[in-house]
Amino acid sequence: MSKRSRRTAAAVSPTSARTARCTVTVCRGCCCGTPKIPGFDHAAQLRGLRQALDGTATVRVTDCLDACEHANVVVVQPSPAGRAAGGRPVWLGLVNDPDATADITTWIEQGGPGLADPPGILDLYGFTPSRRVRGQVEG
Repeated sequence: MSKRSRRTAAAVSPTSARTARCTVTVCRGCCCGTPKIPGFDHAAQLRGLRQALDGTATVRVTDCLDACEHANVVVVQPSPAGRAAGGRPVWLGLVNDPDATADITTWIEQGGPGLADPPGILDLYGFTPSRRVRGQVEG
């Protein structure tokens, strides 16, 4: 991290960090959010994310992100303050249980990428998609 980005990160107040939100993209394409992942209430997951992050982050749904082997996929993009502090989008796959969803929302409530360290358990869900796939969300 450069001196400039450290100064910028230090200058961000908690209030300004809350006004500019993280964006959470939830894949609901060909595999994510479908019966291909049995025994999981996809609608409840999306509803829970929207309720938990109301006023904290923007939650949006997208069609297939072409990372089907990682279904259900959730991408957490940093807020502008998080981006200025060095945060980058975090791709999380196999988000197929309520505990993982709760860990994601807790992290975002604390600031998300660049502003708060994710719970260690989220390391198990992280993956790096191809550059082409990343461009669908991050571009």
